[in-house]
Amino acid sequence: MNNAGKIVSKEEGARLAEQWKQSGEVVFTNGCFDILHLGHVDYLEKAKALGTKLIIGINTDASVKRLKGPERPLNNEYARARMLAALGCSDAVILFDEETPLELITAIKPDVLVKGSDYTIENIVGADVVLEHGGAVKTIDLVHGYSTTGMIEKIKQQSKT
Repeated sequence: MNNAGKIVSKEEGARLAEQWKQSGEVVFTNGCFDILHLGHVDYLEKAKALGTKLIIGINTDASVKRLKGPERPLNNEYARARMLAALGCSDAVILFDEETPLELITAIKPDVLVKGSDYTIENIVGADVVLEHGGAVKTIDLVHGYSTTGMIEKIKQQSKT
């Protein structure tokens, strides 16, 4: 089964979110997800457990380059979106080109906005929008030792030996 159909536009995501809210809670999170790893999967499974549907916002290639530098992303946006769409915990994946997902969060108005525990609620983009609409903002503990940046550094170090 091809899960590419889970990759939708911002407008389609907003329509789906409105429909899904009638029968449960919509959870939203976002990130670059450049090299999908255990930390991501654990985080996304925990995010999904906070509601009935999980929408994942993913930075476009141009957005990742602006945030992380010219050598990133390692995987293009289509590959990253397809990998996320293939996960059983994801219900929709939406690409966004802005530096933050604020426009996407404003369009979707999720019931629950989630980020990793390396963020405080005050620092989570869109928290004010979600709280204004009666939603909740939560953080999830990250799996220690798993980060894309750390993995890239480890690969670079091993290639030098």
